Order: sequence, then C-alpha cells, then structure tokens
Amino acid sequence: MTGDRSSWVALMIGNSRLHWAIFTDQTLRYAWDTPHFSPEVAAHLLDAQFALEALAQVSLIHLPDSLHLHAPDLWIASVVPDQTLLWQAYSRAYGLTLTDVPLQSLYPTLGIDRALALWGAIAQWGTPTLVIDGGTALTFTGADEQHQLVGGAILPGLQLQLRSLSQHTAALPAVTTPLPDLPTRWATNTPDAIRSGVLYTTLAGIREFIKDWLKAFPTSAIALTGGDGEWLYQACHTQYPNLATHFYWDSHLVLKGIAATRMSRELKESR
Repeated sequence: MTGDRSSWVALMIGNSRLHWAIFTDQTLRYAWDTPHFSPEVAAHLLDAQFALEALAQVSLIHLPDSLHLHAPDLWIASVVPDQTLLWQAYSRAYGLTLTDVPLQSLYPTLGIDRALALWGAIAQWGTPTLVIDGGTALTFTGADEQHQLVGGAILPGLQLQLRSLSQHTAALPAVTTPLPDLPTRWATNTPDAIRSGVLYTTLAGIREFIKDWLKAFPTSAIALTGGDGEWLYQACHTQYPNLATHFYWDSHLVLKGIAATRMSRELKESR
C-alpha cells in the first residue's frame, strides 16, 4: 500500500457540484466544493492517484501539506450517473448505494444524498432526526428512533425559485442570492418583492413541516445543511426562536454520512 492508509477521500457527486472531503479515519480534516470536472481533468487526477498536489491544482485551492495524501481510498456517492463513470476506473474507488446506508424502509428512488445526510445527522445527534437540505432542491427527510425512514418532501431550492422567475417571465429581473438579512415583507422594489415572496413563503413552509414533525417526534433534532442551509438556519432562528433549541447546522452532513456509512460497511464486511 502507498501512503497513509488512514487518510481517505469522500466524493459526493451532486446535481450542481462535486463535494469533496479528506478524512483521517472518521475525522473530517478538510472539505471543499468544485464544479463538475471534464473527462480530461478526471483522467489527470486518476493518473496522479489523487495525490494532494493534483487535488489542490484541479480544485484551485490550497490543501494543507500535513494531510499526507497519496493513492488514498476514494468513497463515492452520486446522483449524476455520467459524472460517476469518470471516477470508477480508479483502482481504490468504492461506490456507495442506498443498500449501504444502514437505515430501514428506504424506497428505491430515494436520492442517496438525502439518505447520507440523514445518516450523517443521526451519527451526530441520534434519533429521531429531521434533515432539511437547502441545496438545488430543498428537501425534508426524517427518521424515527428505530432508524426507520418516516418520509419527506421535495421542492425547488431557493436559487432555483429565484432563477425561475427571470427565466420564465419577460420583465422580472434575475435575483440570485438571498441578502444576509430578511428583506422587508412588503417590498417597494421588484428585486426585494421577489426575495420577499420566495423567502417568506419558503420559511413558512419549513415552519409547517417542522411543526408537523414535532407533533410526532417532540424531542427530535432538526438538522440543516446544503448550500443555502446556513442562511435558512439563521433565518429560522430569527423567525421562529421558540423552535431554536431543536436546530443544528452542519454544511458537511452528506460527507459525514459517507464516513459513517463507510465505517458501517467495513464493519459488516469484517464479520
């Protein structure tokens, strides 16, 4: 074996981006996102055996030299089949599927990103748990005390909602990122009117899902993640302070779910 075998790489292939992390055993050491890579860039990484220098070069980031990474195991989960094919030629690649996630009652079309985020939350805060992922899609996914999937919901994420108005109307402007603070609800300009409509109705919908969930699971953790998850976490704290004791925020729940699932699979295979 080459290099430090306790260090390994997690890769979550999402709809919009690649989500990377370097772990030492179960400890997350570094995480970052990149766009989807071309076949040429992926081939370069494979040829370099995911050496630290090559990962840093193609990701346009600085990775600490203390990570000592070379020819690591690569654990992959994906919701984009075409991108998955780019990485499967790596000799130390391990693909995760829904059957690897140790949750009960998973249905075949459940996105593995949702299952992994839920398992990552359970590994940190136990059950019952509801995960709200503010990514390209805004999703709700919950499990009970027996690690049974209770169910969930999917709607367009904040950025998708904001973009759709400019893309499908003749006069409305493009509004991309939510402001740090909530806009005035009764806006006096068009961009803020769009923000108000999208943000306040989304928050109201989140509140209703949370209230319904807590009727069944009053002690549940509510974990937020995803690209807009931190903004949603702060906004929910501001708007619904009576629910704040249930809220947790972790931008890397899916990656931590990969780590927890990897450990479960290796323990199962060692028996």
